[in-house]
Amino acid sequence: VFNQADFEKMAEDVKKVKSRPEDKELLELYGLYKQATVGDNHIDKPGLFNPKADAKWEAWNSRKGRRSIFASAMAFKMIEFIQLHNFKKLVSSICHRKGLYKRTEEQISWSYELFQQEQFRRDLLFKSIFQSTSVSQLILNWSWETKVFFRESLITPPFGVNHHKVLMCNWKAVQYPNNSKTKRILKNKSSCLTLHVTYLRCLHFNWKHAIFSLTEEIRNLTEEQYMGKVAQHEKVLWKERQHTFEVLLCGNHILSPSEVIMQITYIRERCTSQPDGAGVSALTTEERTCWAKAREHLIELDPNNGAILEAIQSSLFIVSLDEARPFSTPENYTEMILQALTGDPTARWGDKSYNIICFADGTFGSNCDHAPYDAMVLVSMCYYIDQKLKASEGRWKGSVAAREIPPPEELVFTVDQKAQADIALAKQRYRESGRRELRCMWWVVDRAGRVFFLTRTEDFLLQPRFHSNACKHFGHTSCTNFIPQNATTRRFYHGRTETMRPCTLEALEWCKAMLDPSVNTETKRKCLLIAVAKHNKLMNEAQNGKGFDRHLLGLYLIAKGEGLPVPELYQDPAYSKSGGGGNFVLSTSLVGYTTVLGAVVPMVHHGYGFFYRIRDDRIVVSCTAWKSCPETDAEKLYQNLTTSFQEMLQLMTLSQL
Repeated sequence: VFNQADFEKMAEDVKKVKSRPEDKELLELYGLYKQATVGDNHIDKPGLFNPKADAKWEAWNSRKGRRSIFASAMAFKMIEFIQLHNFKKLVSSICHRKGLYKRTEEQISWSYELFQQEQFRRDLLFKSIFQSTSVSQLILNWSWETKVFFRESLITPPFGVNHHKVLMCNWKAVQYPNNSKTKRILKNKSSCLTLHVTYLRCLHFNWKHAIFSLTEEIRNLTEEQYMGKVAQHEKVLWKERQHTFEVLLCGNHILSPSEVIMQITYIRERCTSQPDGAGVSALTTEERTCWAKAREHLIELDPNNGAILEAIQSSLFIVSLDEARPFSTPENYTEMILQALTGDPTARWGDKSYNIICFADGTFGSNCDHAPYDAMVLVSMCYYIDQKLKASEGRWKGSVAAREIPPPEELVFTVDQKAQADIALAKQRYRESGRRELRCMWWVVDRAGRVFFLTRTEDFLLQPRFHSNACKHFGHTSCTNFIPQNATTRRFYHGRTETMRPCTLEALEWCKAMLDPSVNTETKRKCLLIAVAKHNKLMNEAQNGKGFDRHLLGLYLIAKGEGLPVPELYQDPAYSKSGGGGNFVLSTSLVGYTTVLGAVVPMVHHGYGFFYRIRDDRIVVSCTAWKSCPETDAEKLYQNLTTSFQEMLQLMTLSQL
């Protein structure tokens, strides 16, 4: 029987350990950890629901005696680069033009305040995302901004539309922004560091505004609006129609699940009894210039169309009722990700920051504009929803009473022959460029996970394995400079991500050793340890704002924004070959240790998108590639990955690493 006093005593003893804990201590603590996560607390981080379990988790997690590190100002790093590249005078002039206060040489904090100015950040940072309007919105969204996530615990629902899961998922999604601003959800953390919650606000209310012949911009509601001083509503897309209803009534009271299901049922019955609508949402999947022209035409055709567009854009999020039934199992999510990425274009609004997709078999996915926030923000919300649904078994167990509330309002666009032709063309292009072109694979690697890697620093051992896999797949050892990994910088205010480049000389030496049959196990083990140590060091530096990719991006955008010649560095072929300018061939990312996983298309046509999550007993991997590229083969990449993984298991077992 678990004894709280014994657990606390052991946790306090281990806190004092300065070196690596012994295997016996780790095993004993892991046994206590398992006791802390059984029954009602059977989730990755039980503190999400139970304060007592939270105390157990924190005590267990503190076994290495790590201290909390508080985020500090990151201005000094940007200042160093600005001064190094003679941009100080330029930025000073921008400060003056933007109306900022004058700063002296000693008061160097001016650059930090400069980058905090909302309009300045939009002018520079967002211009990089939208500087090319010739790229299809489909490709742009997938390559850079769209993430698709699923909940594995909801993968085996009963056949048919599951109203209870739809309403519960909807209800929890509405609750999340309110709970995040009132600090009633678990803090986001990376290792022992608390991450800033600024981007949680960007999950809702955000949209991308297409402006013909002008730079696009991302818009969001003000802080006062976000804090609930305006009405909040959501949009439901089904049968090529758009409906809206208020989810926050007078007094900031969120609709109950019974009231939400009443609204959803009304929409379904209304759409079923009428023909399909115009399907205007398909236009948001178009190339940006085409969508901007079509948008202007709709507004010119009828001013009410402009009001409808504004209502959709300012909504909390989009609920997409999709009639597809993607066959998926805990070992194979391929069909679900393809449906979320290449499904019905009339059931997605491409410019919104969050589209929750409710499939007809009761499973869920999402298709989102990723520009306003990093992926882990969406992972946080999806995991929150998943755990709440699991705790309630996907059913509302409270009162079924419902208040008298206004029924949903249908938003009917006025369309003419030209608008109908634009919509038909958008649907055709979307379908031709989607399922026919995209290759997606989803694998589960059993017999490994957090338990196996408990004493082996988890991701730091997985990344070298990807290097070995890439060397085998591409046929040479020089390919490792193609591989990037994201490092979160959300410990800083307005921090997002930094590119961590694991393609080190140490990793290359280990890859060569693994490919050389004459090298013994002990030498391979030493090379692996050296590569892991270097990876760990670089990841910590990137998370602390000491990377260089984002700084180079900032300098590039300043030059472009002021009409200056682009520095020669950015035009050097070696810059692109090393991944600069978004040219990484094998893009990898760890998306956490939850039930949530995402997928993105490759950054280049001849590349791969490779993303993974680590569970207690397995590693789940998603891989994307383009069918039209003869150089890529997702299945072959998986086979090489499996071989590399088995070699890693053997090396770690024989060497007792």
